[in-house]
Amino acid sequence: MLNRLAYRFHQTLEHHFPEQRLFLKSDTETRFIRLRPATQLIALVGGTLALAWTIVATAVIMMDTIGAGSAREQSARAQARYEERLNALSADRDLRAEEAARAQERYNLALAQVSDMQERLLASEDRRRELETGIDAIQETLRRTIKERDEARAEAERATLALNEQHGGATEIGRIRDAVATLEFLVNALGLTAEERDEMLAAADAAREEARLIAEEKRALEQRNDLIFSRLEEAVTVSMEPLNRMFREAGMSPEDLLKTIRRGYSGQGGPLTPISMSTSGAVPTPEELRANAILDGLDEMNMYRIAAFKLPFAMPVKDRFRWTSGFGYRRDPKGAGTRMHEGTDMAGAYGTPIYATADGVVVHAGWDNGYGRLVTIRHDFGVETRYAHLSQIRVEVGQRVSRGDRIGDMGNSGRSTGTHLHYEVRLNGSPVNPMTFIKAAKNVF
Repeated sequence: MLNRLAYRFHQTLEHHFPEQRLFLKSDTETRFIRLRPATQLIALVGGTLALAWTIVATAVIMMDTIGAGSAREQSARAQARYEERLNALSADRDLRAEEAARAQERYNLALAQVSDMQERLLASEDRRRELETGIDAIQETLRRTIKERDEARAEAERATLALNEQHGGATEIGRIRDAVATLEFLVNALGLTAEERDEMLAAADAAREEARLIAEEKRALEQRNDLIFSRLEEAVTVSMEPLNRMFREAGMSPEDLLKTIRRGYSGQGGPLTPISMSTSGAVPTPEELRANAILDGLDEMNMYRIAAFKLPFAMPVKDRFRWTSGFGYRRDPKGAGTRMHEGTDMAGAYGTPIYATADGVVVHAGWDNGYGRLVTIRHDFGVETRYAHLSQIRVEVGQRVSRGDRIGDMGNSGRSTGTHLHYEVRLNGSPVNPMTFIKAAKNVF
């Protein structure tokens, strides 16, 4: 049975792959190579497998190249959005602070004008009272004068009668002239007093109208200031929430960060200085309290911005690369069992620039066993970053670097299977996943 199956198999092979002979001719002789059906089948299967492997390998390389380009472009866009967002927040903070300062100046000017108008109004009221008191005194004096005049007339009449009885009636004309002169003097005095009173009343009415206009302007100014304060408060709230979330997602306490930043940046002055309160015991106005609250929010945003530059929220590789190994336990390719991979690997071209991900001080720059050429940077808040397997180191121990400074080139030094960057982030000496910081910044900015 097996012989029959083998015979049929060979017959099928000879039908599809008949025996071929390859002749090799030289000057003296002719030779040939016999290509049996089985040999042709093996060659066909081997060629097919080689072609398939070539196609699959080419597809994998193309997919890796496309994926690396996409990741680099996404990282560049995320970095650009991060920078643009910080610049926009800084510009908006300065604009809002300037608007608040101008609004406060306008408010203080309006208060000074209202205070001046009130003082003038009180002065006009005092003058009016003085005029009324003077008019009452003049009227009282006039009544007393009229009474004395009547008494004098009566006395004059008695004296006139007595003189007439003695010498005749020739003094009536003199008495009449005296009475007319007295009346003219009193009329002129009353007229001048009435004119002065009317002028004071007109000045008081004008002062009341001016005070009313100032009060209306003050109300309009207060409404405009309230709108400005509302917009500033909304802008500060909207800008603070994503920053707060970014630090919490990175495993950092925003409250501790702000305390540390304030201890290191405790100087005061400039446009964000809080509005000073009176020391005479006066209660601060609601506008002053709101303005100080907004300034505190802007100051907190500035503290967050400083903290963002001091924490590793940037990418160490800006050129094309691909992720090759993540944070966590993995099988040891050169030994048995598993080991902890305390960082993230990024593979790229040999010599690709490596950049610092945050402001800090270089504490190691040299060879370190399995790490190869290693650069270690110490940042604030107990954070440390490591950049391993470099081909060249471009910084020195003790050198202060800023985020985005070039610190080395990608290489294959140390315990490495290929050109890549081994990137670590440590918090208080313990390794943490670098993707926590990278994703936190990417999700916000």
